[in-house]
Amino acid sequence: MKVEEQKEAVYKALDELTPRLIDISTQIHGHPETNFEEYFASDLLSRTAEKAGFVVTRQIAEVDTAFKAVYRGKPNGPVLAFLSEYDALPEVGHACGHNLIGTAGLGAALAIATAFETLPGTVELIGTPAEEGGGGKILLADRGVFDEVDAAMMFHPAPQNQLWKYAMASRIVEIEFFGKAAHAASSPEKGINALDAVIQTFNNINALRQHMRTDVRVHGIILDGGKAPNIVPDHSSALFYVRSLDDDYCSQMVEKVRGCAAGAASATGATLDFHERGSAYKTLKTNRPLTESFQRNIESMGVLFEENEPMDDIGSTDMGNVSHITPSIHPYLEIGGSSLIYHSKEFAEAAVSEKGHRTMILAAKAMAATAVEFFLDEHFRMQVKRDFSRD
Repeated sequence: MKVEEQKEAVYKALDELTPRLIDISTQIHGHPETNFEEYFASDLLSRTAEKAGFVVTRQIAEVDTAFKAVYRGKPNGPVLAFLSEYDALPEVGHACGHNLIGTAGLGAALAIATAFETLPGTVELIGTPAEEGGGGKILLADRGVFDEVDAAMMFHPAPQNQLWKYAMASRIVEIEFFGKAAHAASSPEKGINALDAVIQTFNNINALRQHMRTDVRVHGIILDGGKAPNIVPDHSSALFYVRSLDDDYCSQMVEKVRGCAAGAASATGATLDFHERGSAYKTLKTNRPLTESFQRNIESMGVLFEENEPMDDIGSTDMGNVSHITPSIHPYLEIGGSSLIYHSKEFAEAAVSEKGHRTMILAAKAMAATAVEFFLDEHFRMQVKRDFSRD
């Protein structure tokens, strides 16, 4: 079967799957689960793939809510993975639309498996929990889940259509200071104020901002500021995110933040404990040939892309770590208009709207069509590989 004929078979399969996919997305939206607690979503997605003939392995890479569903065709063919996110945010639920991401990945994988009479390779659906600060894909990447994958795809719902944009390297830093308690009125001179050390750290970082590159973001909160106003705080802590568009420079900025905290400890006499939480989020490498294929396929369905600034609304994603291991795409598709704000109640509502589900199906079709080209066109695969190998 030719490429275009195979794409039509994929589209037909997804048309037939649409009611079921919308139901799955709606169920996940109605059962929001935060980092590493996504038992309902992981089970629903993996069971659906299993019923369709995929071989499912659960709790991969020692992560309880991660899974891999594999559909094997011809041996020695390419391996292509669709990635499914399905974690929610505290209080606001699926305000980043991961119910749509997880279900679109499922739909694309099912369509490829059902549309090919003999699949010329292997398709994988990889369930990746805890994108919202937990770095689920980082754990999976560090433990070899993507090592044999030749290309990886996912989409992200958004306020506007964007083929690609930058994503920052990100490090999560926790700072703790230990001082000495004393009565704040009668004998403050006998205490060592740990809260003063935290406040001085913030001041030191603010003084550092003049000398940061413009792509750097350092933002933090105080986790513990003491027990009562009349007690000199003997413990205080803060949590910072350190971000940059350069992986190496992000590491350098972490050390500068460490210096800010060390200076505060020296000034106040407090003892510093400086440590990082989790693994480092890397910058996102977007594969151009895969992106161009996705664009052609989704534009053939009426979705258009304006010339958007790739620096708009940038954050961090653990898909960045995957993109340093295998050729990857992470396009953004509009689900409710440019006024939408990520992580808001309105975004959560859009993620279960008719428009949101229509976008989800279009994303699944475009990813599946791009996968068809990847499986059937060896020259295209070589282009993808060469682009990935570029610095």
